[in-house]
Amino acid sequence: MRKLVIAISMLALAASAAFADPILDRQALMKERGKIVGGLSKVVKGEEPFDAAAVLTQLQALQANAENFDVEALFPKGTDTGDTTAAPKIWEDMAGFKATEDKYLADVKAAVAAAPADVDALKTQIGTIGSDCGTCHQGYRVKKG
Repeated sequence: MRKLVIAISMLALAASAAFADPILDRQALMKERGKIVGGLSKVVKGEEPFDAAAVLTQLQALQANAENFDVEALFPKGTDTGDTTAAPKIWEDMAGFKATEDKYLADVKAAVAAAPADVDALKTQIGTIGSDCGTCHQGYRVKKG
């Protein structure tokens, strides 16, 4: 678990560097986000034991990831084509897209602040965060065929 946390921290640090290729950078951040949420989901499902300190560390990594997700830098005009699943709706409704990401960040920060003491509390938090992910993926992501 400690190695995972160190790896996530290194990715977060690397992600904070200037965005050289917005498409690749946003994809890397989303992959990182998915891995963190996937790890937390294993705890929720009982596939891994609940460890309050490890869960909090993962939630903090998720918060760092969300804070590094600079919508304007990652989704500049002209990055709606190529190897991307970003839907055109992002650029048509940038304010709505930002609001969706802001809600996600607020919910992740709330989860960190609450520091879940047991798996039931984590289930509630992951349910909220997962709902945020689903909202964004349904409205602002194109499924690859």
